[in-house]
Amino acid sequence: MKSPGRVRRFVSNVLAIAYKEASLLRHDSTVVQNVLIQPIMLLIVMGFALRFTPQDVAWGVLDRSATPASRRLITDVQTSGYFLPVRQVRSYDDAHDLLKRGKLVAVLVIPDDFRREAALGRPTVQLLLDGTDPLTAARVGGYVTQIASRFQAEVAPMDRSREGAPASSGPGRAPPIELREEFRFNATLRDLNFYLSALAGFLLTNICLAQASLGLVAERENGTYEQMLAQPATPLQIILGKLLPTVGASYVALTIGLVGAGLIYGYWPRGNVLLFYAATLPFILATLGIGTFVSALARTSAQAVFISVFFIMPSFVLSGSMLPYALMPHGVREVGGLFPLRWYQILSRRIIERGAGPAEVMIPTLVLLTLFLVVLMAIRWRMKPRLG
Repeated sequence: MKSPGRVRRFVSNVLAIAYKEASLLRHDSTVVQNVLIQPIMLLIVMGFALRFTPQDVAWGVLDRSATPASRRLITDVQTSGYFLPVRQVRSYDDAHDLLKRGKLVAVLVIPDDFRREAALGRPTVQLLLDGTDPLTAARVGGYVTQIASRFQAEVAPMDRSREGAPASSGPGRAPPIELREEFRFNATLRDLNFYLSALAGFLLTNICLAQASLGLVAERENGTYEQMLAQPATPLQIILGKLLPTVGASYVALTIGLVGAGLIYGYWPRGNVLLFYAATLPFILATLGIGTFVSALARTSAQAVFISVFFIMPSFVLSGSMLPYALMPHGVREVGGLFPLRWYQILSRRIIERGAGPAEVMIPTLVLLTLFLVVLMAIRWRMKPRLG
């Protein structure tokens, strides 16, 4: 059995070492920033960004009935507060094309016999939904179903008599509408598809930031930074030379992710794989550029890792890769648009899940190229040789 003196000495040694380590941590700005800023950032992100109520959902209507009853149903959906102003759709092909290009999330199809069916007491409408985002599709479908279940079309007595329904002395009220949902591109609303289609974005963000954020700061810590700038090459050439090997490694990881998702889960891209690889390059360059800029700003490797972590966390959440973009409030949506992952998850899901072509992914690709050029100019400015 240990004597009281040995126990006191043991505790005293532990507390002395703990005091020394606490003193070191107190003077470590990286740890202090991590402890103070990370809880605040998580509170802001989880408090403002995480929502499960659709807001400003893009939707359309194929109204083949064009009657007061159908227009009132459209008005009820519009005034619910969840949707943007309605977009008129000309045909089923037009509706499918708008869903495929991500212009609409839902299309309400009202048949030409809607008024007659309402008079007979069996009104039915169809709701086409983009199933690539299962959570949003289910939520939107649920809200429209609630609206349809509360809707009751007024039917004049003469209309009910004409259709073989019993007439009444005053206006009648037909039963609630039956809503038939049809999910496009992900008929079973499998959540796995939603995350596998964004797998490439997660992989490449981690790889590119981890490699690029330590590149220049390592040169600075090793004392070779000024020597590197003194080489017979421009800062732009140095940057691109440092990024190219990581570009190759990123494509290897991308290939493993795509093939693994296909072999393990049977989830293969519906679109052109070569187009997907070509559209991935601007995202890789933009993310590597951000990592290189972080490395140019940081003075130590610990600072570079710290900044990268604080970029990755909001990037995953606010980009729409983990949480559907349609469920985010305004303000948060606009901030999410500043992250390259926001635009890459759009084009990757369009190609992988919807089989989109070059025209459908042109805008997000151009945005990624623009982000890369802006970051490249910032890095070039930061890398100008400085004394001290």
